[in-house]
Amino acid sequence: MEWTERQQRIVEIVKDSGSITGEKIAAMLNLTRATLRPDLTVLTMSGVLVARPRVGYSYREDLGPSPIMERMLQLRVCAFKSMPVTVLEDASIYEATVAMFTQNVGSLTVVGADRILLGMISRKDIMKASLGKIDLQQVPVGVIMTRMPNIYMTTLDEPVLSAAKKLVQHQVDSLPVVEGYVDESGNECYEVVGRFTKTNVTKLFVEIAETR
Repeated sequence: MEWTERQQRIVEIVKDSGSITGEKIAAMLNLTRATLRPDLTVLTMSGVLVARPRVGYSYREDLGPSPIMERMLQLRVCAFKSMPVTVLEDASIYEATVAMFTQNVGSLTVVGADRILLGMISRKDIMKASLGKIDLQQVPVGVIMTRMPNIYMTTLDEPVLSAAKKLVQHQVDSLPVVEGYVDESGNECYEVVGRFTKTNVTKLFVEIAETR
């Protein structure tokens, strides 16, 4: 797997230290522990680092895949995805806000006809719009959404470890799960069939821990 520059730096620090706490790693990188947590999670999941209570992190000399990584490489997104929470492109920002909070989600997938992926809208997008001088009940979400091709997504057959890494690297709450196809005009389209979220990953960790 390819690591980010920061993740590579973390591995170097742990190698040089033998064992070190997350707090000390964060201090060496001038970051908060919370900021570093996703990177440490990925590195631990993949078996590069070993986490021990009251000891900290150590480098795993045996670079073979860890049991957790082996399990996650076998599992696919299709088995753990959630139902998609979508909104139409012409829905108002106000309607999207209501949908986001009633469904208790951090982002919405914007779709067109036949559930084709058009964009994503986050709480941050809505907050920015709310601070502006616009009528939330009149302006459609299409005005503020992130559009294709600047959307991170996953597929039904992608390993959950790969999808989880996308969540961490791109700092997003969820990925739309899509099935791609080419329409009659030769355009590549993506039908939204689910969503893969940080909550899905957490539930998966709990399941793996309880079955070991």
